[in-house]
Amino acid sequence: MSVREMSEKIERETLSPYAFLSENSKGRAVNEKQDELRTVFQRDRDRVIHSKSFRRLMNKTQVFLSPEGDHYRTRLTHTLEVAQIARTLARAFRLNEDLTEAIALSHDLGHTPFGHAGERALNQLIPGGFRHYEHSVRVVEKLEKEGRGLNLTAEVKNGILCHTSGKEADTMEGRIIRWADKIAYINHDIDDAISAACIKESDIPEEISRTLGTSKSQRITSLVNSLLENTKDDVLRMDEKTYEMYTKLHTFMYQRVYLNDYAKKEEKKVPNLIETLFDYFRKIDNLPPYLQVIAEEDGTEKAAGDYIAGMTDRYAVEFYENLFVPKAWNIGL
Repeated sequence: MSVREMSEKIERETLSPYAFLSENSKGRAVNEKQDELRTVFQRDRDRVIHSKSFRRLMNKTQVFLSPEGDHYRTRLTHTLEVAQIARTLARAFRLNEDLTEAIALSHDLGHTPFGHAGERALNQLIPGGFRHYEHSVRVVEKLEKEGRGLNLTAEVKNGILCHTSGKEADTMEGRIIRWADKIAYINHDIDDAISAACIKESDIPEEISRTLGTSKSQRITSLVNSLLENTKDDVLRMDEKTYEMYTKLHTFMYQRVYLNDYAKKEEKKVPNLIETLFDYFRKIDNLPPYLQVIAEEDGTEKAAGDYIAGMTDRYAVEFYENLFVPKAWNIGL
């Protein structure tokens, strides 16, 4: 019996009836020989961690564009916090932690530079619109490895696609990611907003704090425990009071942070930057060779959007400046 087969045996004997077993995967778009050491979902997780798209998340904005200081969240740290909460839930429910982690680590691979401001800008430019969860699937299917993709399993791709809204994921592991994403971002956004002096902890309405707690750790614990205590069979849910306070907390964050003029002061510059880059990359010769191939298949607008969506905030700004901002020059005196 190989190491992988032993792992699959342990899954059969120890996981919940609601867990998705690695040996039951629908497989990959391109068939591959099984690995002797790792299950299919362990391989998916490893492929994501070693991908360029994953590394680029470290320089993509979460909420605050171009913040001063090293302690603000990026799309990468958000992803890691989602994975941590998701694995906690998966272990408590005796689900497949490898599948859960693979989805969590890849759920935002298709996010644009400049956070949701970049997503809104591309949505106005690309025929058919742009949605980061759909683009994350496109990244792992087609864009990674210069057009070859990562060839992930069907279950991981389904979890990526369904992590934010609309149809729920087919697996309970995938459905956990939607909750973990909500729990992670609301709490780390509060943390960042306090660091940015947009709000103080005491600004959070007292009724919310009484139910959820007065710190990030307490709030996360309250929300996770509510899921653990109120989920029935494979239907994830919180108790009414906790979910009501989560909803009120979300409303508070929209009013005080997500629409805050100070927090969003740089966002008004994003649409023009994105549109200018988009016009430049709609000329097929300006695209990298592998994206020129994709442009021939899917159209130059789609390929231009692919390239821009993959940029980090810093690279997008530098590329824009190199193209359109005059530089000082030395006359050699």
